[in-house]
Amino acid sequence: MISKNAFYAQSGGVTSVINASACGVIQTCREHADKIGTVYAGRNGIIGALTEELIDTSRESDADIAALMKTPSGAFGSCRFKLKSLDENRREYERLIEVFKAHDIGYFFYNGGGDSADTCYKVSQLSAALGFPVQAIHIPKTVDNDLPITDNCPGFGSVAKYIAISALEASFDVASMAKTSTKVFILEVMGRHAGWIAAAGGLIEDYGIPVLLLFPEVDFDQDRFIAAVQARVEEFGYCTVVVSEGARNADGSFLAEQGSRDAFGHAQLGGAAPVVANMVKQALGYKYHWAVADYLQRAARHIASATDVEQAYALGRSGVEMALAGSNAIMPTIERISNKPYRWQIGSTDLANVANVEKTMPLDFITKDGFGITDACRDYLYPLIQGEAYPDYDERGMPRYVILENALIERKLGDFEL
Repeated sequence: MISKNAFYAQSGGVTSVINASACGVIQTCREHADKIGTVYAGRNGIIGALTEELIDTSRESDADIAALMKTPSGAFGSCRFKLKSLDENRREYERLIEVFKAHDIGYFFYNGGGDSADTCYKVSQLSAALGFPVQAIHIPKTVDNDLPITDNCPGFGSVAKYIAISALEASFDVASMAKTSTKVFILEVMGRHAGWIAAAGGLIEDYGIPVLLLFPEVDFDQDRFIAAVQARVEEFGYCTVVVSEGARNADGSFLAEQGSRDAFGHAQLGGAAPVVANMVKQALGYKYHWAVADYLQRAARHIASATDVEQAYALGRSGVEMALAGSNAIMPTIERISNKPYRWQIGSTDLANVANVEKTMPLDFITKDGFGITDACRDYLYPLIQGEAYPDYDERGMPRYVILENALIERKLGDFEL
């Protein structure tokens, strides 16, 4: 086999374990130095390929690459930049191939969600047509857990663990003060079209907490919701609400829609928690507090799920092994074998099955009243939050997170305007 270089990029919102996948990719490539030369990483994701800002990961020590396993966020930088269809903007795809050709890159490992899978798939198709075949492998990642085929997505298990624990701790706080103070606590979590993260908040019911969940999959009914809040406060003295940012009305509008759009064309959401809190106050007069987990939930490496870290690394490693075996235009997946005990294995699927397809919560995971999770959902969730993979801490009590050198190689091509 003729040795070719590899390109790795991180895409979209980062997670507490995406660097574990990067570690899996780079370490496995180094183990096969006779087949894969240098691993270049895109500075700020796919933009780094378009602008030819390629990071030479061979400049990083083995120890620093290993430290990525315990470091959150995107070590090489990520971006929200969606390549349009081939018909709309062929020049960007041709630029990618031009850069890959200039730097003898024969392997493309793209670490991201559904939009990234689509880009990866198109690159695999166009590269062959342009006479410079590139093996394109998509490494799954998304806290939203909405990629199809794979049982779950790296990043989700750790977010689920963070949300379940944070909701539990905050609920203990509310319960202790409910007699004379706050009676309703509202926690907003990520999840634009799928309620997987909100579902994790439902696990606190197993610990005696009265909780209501608001999913994107269930049309919001204000009267039913207010009645449910009142019933729980009257019974328990307080209530916790976990609301997905994508909770929506029966007409399809988001509770928190601002009217603007982001780079991917998605509606910009302004905050479902304060909207829900205001409803509670106006209808019931209860004192409330609300919080938005926002970046905290996806950056919380200090409480990451050990299962999540292990799977993120395994998918990065498997992606390289599949490429070396000749695979192209595929995504390695997690296949669940059993819940008790929890057992899983690596599988794979064609990118055509993944690109731009969203996996929402199954209806049998949501209780009939629409405000909770079923035992089937619990059986799905608990294995994904199992185990702790704490980072090392320094003498001052702070975690030891690595910051890479990220040295850029010399450019060979002209400027490219995004």
